[in-house]
Amino acid sequence: MIAVDTNILVYAHREDSPWHEVAYARLAELAEGRAAWAIPWPCLHEFLAIVTHPQIYNPPSPMETALSQVEAWLEAPSLMLLAETGGYWSELRDALTAGHVTGPQVHDARIAALCRLHGVRELWTLDRDFGRFPGLKVTNPLVR
Repeated sequence: MIAVDTNILVYAHREDSPWHEVAYARLAELAEGRAAWAIPWPCLHEFLAIVTHPQIYNPPSPMETALSQVEAWLEAPSLMLLAETGGYWSELRDALTAGHVTGPQVHDARIAALCRLHGVRELWTLDRDFGRFPGLKVTNPLVR
């Protein structure tokens, strides 16, 4: 299963992104395909925080527009949302120690732990920091 990180969601949503067209196309491939794919819940939260933030985007996405975007992704029948369940603490602890994580990188460890907990084999992201977490293949889907 492939999981999608926040930055891919942002680029697919924001038409002013130089990566918009390719991110939108790659996300559409997942959403329209039959294979299961995933978005970790924390990535949806972060997506909403980023695209509606007036100090990041001028103009920011209106909250209604951002919420509609999330709802469109949620309609994909093959989408799984990744949340904490039993065994999560062990995965998080392993990710934190194996990745030598401190400070803001805890968020990335959380994403990695959720992916591993749910059997994700590949995380689509532009964030190279995810390479520090063993057991998770990291791919930039915007370059072929």
